[in-house]
Amino acid sequence: MTTVHQACHDILREQGLTTIFGNPGSNELPFLKNFPADFRYILGLHEGAVVGMADGFAQATGRPVLVNLHSAAGTGNAMGALANAWNSHTPLVVTAGQQVRAMVGVEALLTNTEAASLPRPLVKWSSEPASAQDVPLALSRAIHTAATPAAGPVYLSVPYDDWQREAGPGVEHLARRRVELAGQPSAQMLAALANALEQAKDPVLVVGPDVDAVNANRFAVEFAEKLAMPVWMAPSAPRCAFPTTHPCFRGLLPASIAGISRLLDGHDLILVVGAPVFRYHQYEPGDYLPKGARLISITCDINEAARAPMGDAVIADIAATLRVLSEIVSPSPRPIPNTLSRPDHAPELPGPLAPERVFDILDTVAPRDAIYVNESTSTTNLLWQRLRMTEPGSYYFAAAGGLGFALPAAVGIQLAKPERRVIGVIGDGSANYGIQALWTAAQYGIPAIFIIMKNGTYGALRWFAGVLQVDDVPGLDVPGLDFCALARGYGVDALPANSAASLKAALEQALAGDKPFLIEVETRA
Repeated sequence: MTTVHQACHDILREQGLTTIFGNPGSNELPFLKNFPADFRYILGLHEGAVVGMADGFAQATGRPVLVNLHSAAGTGNAMGALANAWNSHTPLVVTAGQQVRAMVGVEALLTNTEAASLPRPLVKWSSEPASAQDVPLALSRAIHTAATPAAGPVYLSVPYDDWQREAGPGVEHLARRRVELAGQPSAQMLAALANALEQAKDPVLVVGPDVDAVNANRFAVEFAEKLAMPVWMAPSAPRCAFPTTHPCFRGLLPASIAGISRLLDGHDLILVVGAPVFRYHQYEPGDYLPKGARLISITCDINEAARAPMGDAVIADIAATLRVLSEIVSPSPRPIPNTLSRPDHAPELPGPLAPERVFDILDTVAPRDAIYVNESTSTTNLLWQRLRMTEPGSYYFAAAGGLGFALPAAVGIQLAKPERRVIGVIGDGSANYGIQALWTAAQYGIPAIFIIMKNGTYGALRWFAGVLQVDDVPGLDVPGLDFCALARGYGVDALPANSAASLKAALEQALAGDKPFLIEVETRA
């Protein structure tokens, strides 16, 4: 007899989901029984950290990852992290245990009432199978749904007595199934896009996270060079899709309506590839488009295409479309834009380090292929100006703005990319939302480096308080934190840094080792 448990583990194995991130409860133990020797279970001490680690791992590998949570309580703890995964198109297969079927109706303790409704609208698909025999098919469907564009998290609730039931007939067909999307535009549509770009007097390219997610950065570079276009990163970008040292690169667009239109003024054609149009944040009303400009977006997400307030949209395979466009457009006679001058190195002044100085040191000392995971939200613009990010997969940020992403994600990304060094740049306020991931890094020997920018305040909120003219609100300061002590308590080596020399020395020590390392940097508010 093939059990549901056996059938589902066969599906996971054949589909490559053998690394599982989880924080189990009693409902999940039957799924973990006889855990296969060729699988690995990465334990996190809080569900938010678990989903954050899985999010980083899945983004870095580009493949779906299984997350194992506990019923409603565990799912609830993970919802903030799930929001980030939803907005970053991360293919997570989130499973949660359910009370036995015989006690769901009486809502016994640990029953997840209306389980499929709980995680919506932060998942692509959510289900609790109607019978035990439906569980393998539901798991197969969840994996393929999570992976196909636009990728995203899915949710599956399984009563824990289902695992030992007999699987239904035909279950052997599920494990080796493949589901692929062929999404290149027609030759006529590609020719029309190329013609529009060739006829434009001053086109501009805006690239977003989905370009980096499908490793299409090189096509974006070839495309921009051929048409001599300036290139901007889309606002609030959770990934870096274009080398920041390239002559065409212009920087990160602001997350405001008027701010974007102001910077794109003068361009008659705006081509947005792999990003929402646009992900705004602060309210700065104005015209959505500069006068006389036309906007076209190429996206893998029908929801992003449909909700855009302006422009035309093409839903297509990002990598294939960029590759073909870069081949068929005629070279422009326009000169390549001049390289933007890099800011001078910040001087070292007495007292806490300026964030600019921290980034200058990071850029000098860190390997050129370092991966940066950012959650020092008040210094994001400075980071983009001062760090040279040239390789695909070099930058990650919380796509929904939910705090608690960077520290766990750095652990997951480092686990996925052992050949590169991962450096988390994390604010002292942000770090507390995912601090439990330090334990996982220590226990599994994952050598991520965590730079804690300690200024004793929620810097981004301080800035917003000024914008909103509400300077007298409480709860913006976080004094009295000792991150070195916290790190050591979780088993991670740590050093404080209060000068350029001590930061450089600590960073060199961290890079020379093969263990996780935390550096607490006193910075100016």
